[in-house]
Amino acid sequence: MIVTRLDGTRLRASARDLAALLVDTVAGGSSVGFLASLDLAAAETWWTGRAGAVDGGHLAVWAAYDGPHAVGTVSLAFADKANSRHRAELVKLMVHRRARGRGLGRTLLTTAETAAAAAGITLLHLDTETGSPAERLYGSAGWTRAGVIPDYATSPRGEPRPTTIYYKRLGVPAPPG
Repeated sequence: MIVTRLDGTRLRASARDLAALLVDTVAGGSSVGFLASLDLAAAETWWTGRAGAVDGGHLAVWAAYDGPHAVGTVSLAFADKANSRHRAELVKLMVHRRARGRGLGRTLLTTAETAAAAAGITLLHLDTETGSPAERLYGSAGWTRAGVIPDYATSPRGEPRPTTIYYKRLGVPAPPG
C-alpha cells in the first residue's frame, strides 16, 4: 500500500473515494464524528470542505491506497494560536474494514508522527472512543492516556460514549513507567 500526503487539489480529486472510506468507517461502528445516517454525498462534501484547510497549512492529510482506492487516512490539525504552535491534533485515523489487521493503522500513525516531528511539532494529542480498538493501537505506539471524559460524543448510533484523551511527546524522552 502506498501512503501519500494530499495537497488541496489531490484532496478534492480524491474526495469521493475518501468519502467511501469515511462511510465504511462509520458503518463499521467507529466514532469519528458522524452518525450512522452518513451518506456518500454528505461525506464527500465534508472531505471537499477540508481542502481549504489543507491549502492554508492548517491541516495535513495522508491517504493510503490499495490500487486506485483509498483504504486508510490520517490527518494532523495544526494549532492556530501563537502559544500552541508546538502541538497538533491527530484526527480521523481511519482504515477501511477490508484493509484492517495488516498494520496499516500503525503505518498511518507513524507517518503522521514522523511528519509532525519534521515540522517541529513536539506534542501531539487525540481523542478516541473509550474501549475502541484504536486504544490498543495508541497504547502500543507509546501514547500516554491523559484521562476519560464521560459522554463526550455519541456513537454512530447516537448513544453517548466516553472518550479517552491521549498525548505523545515527540523528540522528548518519555517519562519512566
